[in-house]
Amino acid sequence: MLELYIVIGILLVFILFTVYRYFKQKKILKQLSEEEFRNGYRKAQLIDVREPNEFDGGHILGARNIPLTQMKQRLTELRKDKPVYLYCQNGSRSMRAALLLHKNGYQDLYNLSGGFKKWSGKIKKTKKMDY
Repeated sequence: MLELYIVIGILLVFILFTVYRYFKQKKILKQLSEEEFRNGYRKAQLIDVREPNEFDGGHILGARNIPLTQMKQRLTELRKDKPVYLYCQNGSRSMRAALLLHKNGYQDLYNLSGGFKKWSGKIKKTKKMDY
Protein backbone atom coordinates (compact mmCIF):
# COMPACT_ATOMS: atom_id res chain seq x y z
CA MET A 1 0.00 0.00 0.00
CA LEU A 2 2.87 2.36 0.81
CA GLU A 3 4.28 1.82 -2.68
CA LEU A 4 0.96 2.92 -4.17
CA TYR A 5 1.04 6.17 -2.17
CA ILE A 6 4.62 6.81 -3.30
CA VAL A 7 3.71 6.26 -6.95
CA ILE A 8 0.64 8.51 -6.62
CA GLY A 9 2.79 11.17 -4.91
CA ILE A 10 5.42 11.07 -7.66
CA LEU A 11 2.72 11.23 -10.32
CA LEU A 12 1.07 14.19 -8.58
CA VAL A 13 4.38 16.09 -8.38
CA PHE A 14 5.02 15.42 -12.08
CA ILE A 15 1.54 16.65 -13.05
CA LEU A 16 1.88 19.80 -10.91
CA PHE A 17 5.31 20.54 -12.41
CA THR A 18 3.95 20.08 -15.95
CA VAL A 19 1.00 22.38 -15.29
CA TYR A 20 3.29 24.99 -13.68
CA ARG A 21 5.67 24.91 -16.65
CA TYR A 22 2.81 25.18 -19.15
CA PHE A 23 1.41 28.31 -17.50
CA LYS A 24 4.88 29.83 -17.12
CA GLN A 25 5.50 29.32 -20.85
CA LYS A 26 2.15 30.93 -21.68
CA LYS A 27 3.07 33.91 -19.51
CA ILE A 28 6.53 34.55 -20.98
CA LEU A 29 6.03 33.50 -24.61
CA LYS A 30 3.33 35.03 -26.79
CA GLN A 31 1.97 32.65 -29.43
CA LEU A 32 1.45 34.33 -32.81
CA SER A 33 -0.51 33.22 -35.84
CA GLU A 34 1.40 33.14 -39.11
CA GLU A 35 -0.06 36.52 -40.10
CA GLU A 36 0.87 38.15 -36.76
CA PHE A 37 4.33 36.59 -36.95
CA ARG A 38 4.83 37.82 -40.52
CA ASN A 39 3.76 41.36 -39.56
CA GLY A 40 6.34 41.65 -36.77
CA TYR A 41 9.41 39.54 -37.45
CA ARG A 42 11.14 42.01 -39.78
CA LYS A 43 11.51 44.45 -36.88
CA ALA A 44 12.81 41.77 -34.55
CA GLN A 45 15.47 39.11 -34.16
CA LEU A 46 14.19 36.09 -36.07
CA ILE A 47 15.70 32.92 -34.63
CA ASP A 48 15.31 29.37 -35.92
CA VAL A 49 16.13 27.04 -33.03
CA ARG A 50 16.21 23.86 -35.15
CA GLU A 51 19.42 21.99 -35.87
CA PRO A 52 21.62 23.18 -38.80
CA ASN A 53 20.60 20.33 -41.13
CA GLU A 54 16.91 21.23 -40.62
CA PHE A 55 17.70 24.92 -41.17
CA ASP A 56 19.61 24.14 -44.38
CA GLY A 57 16.64 22.14 -45.65
CA GLY A 58 14.48 25.26 -45.54
CA HIS A 59 13.97 28.24 -43.25
CA ILE A 60 12.03 31.49 -43.08
CA LEU A 61 13.72 34.17 -45.16
CA GLY A 62 15.88 36.34 -42.88
CA ALA A 63 16.14 33.86 -40.01
CA ARG A 64 19.34 33.19 -38.08
CA ASN A 65 20.05 29.65 -36.95
CA ILE A 66 20.81 29.33 -33.23
CA PRO A 67 19.94 25.71 -32.38
CA LEU A 68 18.41 25.06 -28.97
CA THR A 69 21.40 22.80 -28.24
CA GLN A 70 23.73 25.83 -28.63
CA MET A 71 21.46 28.56 -27.23
CA LYS A 72 23.10 28.80 -23.80
CA GLN A 73 26.57 29.30 -25.32
CA ARG A 74 25.35 31.83 -27.92
CA LEU A 75 23.19 34.14 -25.78
CA THR A 76 25.56 37.05 -26.47
CA GLU A 77 24.43 37.02 -30.12
CA LEU A 78 20.96 38.20 -29.08
CA ARG A 79 20.01 41.68 -27.94
CA LYS A 80 17.78 42.10 -24.90
CA ASP A 81 16.37 45.42 -26.17
CA LYS A 82 14.78 43.97 -29.33
CA PRO A 83 11.93 41.46 -29.65
CA VAL A 84 12.92 37.85 -30.26
CA TYR A 85 10.77 35.84 -32.69
CA LEU A 86 11.39 32.12 -32.28
CA TYR A 87 10.35 29.10 -34.25
CA CYS A 88 11.24 25.43 -34.61
CA GLN A 89 9.61 22.57 -36.47
CA ASN A 90 6.41 22.39 -34.41
CA GLY A 91 6.81 24.65 -31.36
CA SER A 92 8.27 22.52 -28.56
CA ARG A 93 11.96 23.50 -28.92
CA SER A 94 11.14 27.19 -29.25
CA MET A 95 9.18 26.92 -25.98
CA ARG A 96 12.27 25.54 -24.23
CA ALA A 97 14.43 28.23 -25.85
CA ALA A 98 12.04 30.90 -24.54
CA LEU A 99 12.34 29.56 -20.99
CA LEU A 100 16.13 29.76 -21.26
CA LEU A 101 16.03 33.27 -22.73
CA HIS A 102 13.56 34.49 -20.09
CA LYS A 103 15.77 33.07 -17.34
CA ASN A 104 18.63 35.16 -18.79
CA GLY A 105 16.70 38.44 -18.87
CA TYR A 106 14.99 38.47 -22.27
CA GLN A 107 11.43 39.76 -22.02
CA ASP A 108 9.92 40.36 -25.46
CA LEU A 109 9.52 36.76 -26.71
CA TYR A 110 7.23 35.48 -29.48
CA ASN A 111 6.64 32.09 -31.04
CA LEU A 112 5.25 31.01 -34.42
CA SER A 113 2.18 28.95 -33.54
CA GLY A 114 2.47 25.54 -35.20
CA GLY A 115 6.13 26.06 -36.07
CA PHE A 116 7.88 25.94 -39.44
CA LYS A 117 5.77 23.04 -40.69
CA LYS A 118 2.71 25.36 -40.67
CA TRP A 119 4.56 28.27 -42.37
CA SER A 120 3.29 29.11 -45.86
CA GLY A 121 5.40 32.24 -46.47
CA LYS A 122 8.70 32.63 -48.27
CA ILE A 123 11.45 30.21 -47.40
CA LYS A 124 15.09 29.86 -48.32
CA LYS A 125 17.06 26.67 -48.73
CA THR A 126 20.79 26.70 -48.09
CA LYS A 127 22.63 25.06 -50.93
CA LYS A 128 25.52 22.84 -49.92
CA MET A 129 28.35 22.22 -52.34
CA ASP A 130 29.26 18.58 -52.93
CA TYR A 131 32.93 18.02 -53.60
